[in-house]
Amino acid sequence: MTSAETVAFNARVIEEFRANEGKVERFRGKNLLLLTTIGRRSGLERISPLVYIHDGDRLVIAAALRGAPVNPVWYLNLVANPEVTVETGQRRFAARAEVVADRAERDRLYAALGEHTDEFTHYATKTDRVIPVVTLTPQE
Repeated sequence: MTSAETVAFNARVIEEFRANEGKVERFRGKNLLLLTTIGRRSGLERISPLVYIHDGDRLVIAAALRGAPVNPVWYLNLVANPEVTVETGQRRFAARAEVVADRAERDRLYAALGEHTDEFTHYATKTDRVIPVVTLTPQE
């Protein structure tokens, strides 16, 4: 998918997500959230739809970018500014993003993401990089 195609796809997903209390047909059966980061260069808000799982009070996402050899822009943005906004269905809240540094914990959480949707297992086979895992802790 080209950059322009990704932007158009994400715009459609965001619109459907907000119109249907977080439900998006293409992601049926998966937990989907909207992550708002602040662009590290532009300073503008950037919204990314992402699949997630719960780990206690935290939400867990992975910077898989469909197995691309580079990290996604949203990941670079939250590394630069870990204060993010999360939308899940009807709930919108501030959260603190933290890259999981401990390899065993990262592997446990990535495996759990793979149990939620096998796409994560497939993405890991397409790249040589270790796909970062990020936790989102609500700041309410």
